Amino acid sequence: MYYLYILKSQNFKRTYTGITMNVAKRLLEHNSGQVRSTHFYKPYILIYQEKFLTKTEARKRELELKINSFRKEVLFKKLSLQ
Repeated sequence: MYYLYILKSQNFKRTYTGITMNVAKRLLEHNSGQVRSTHFYKPYILIYQEKFLTKTEARKRELELKINSFRKEVLFKKLSLQ
């Protein structure tokens, strides 16, 4: 299984969207500063995840959310995150 996940910085107005096979392990990597693109904005909390059978499906959804900010806004509004 692959997971699309969205993290939210607890100290900044930043979110991060990614894919992984182990969400808990990946969150620890983000919060310990091991991920270059997120280490300045830690700590993070997990705010959303989706499960996919293949990496290709997860990557497609990740790109859909990263490229189309409107879709991400709609998702956040459904989750009442804004």
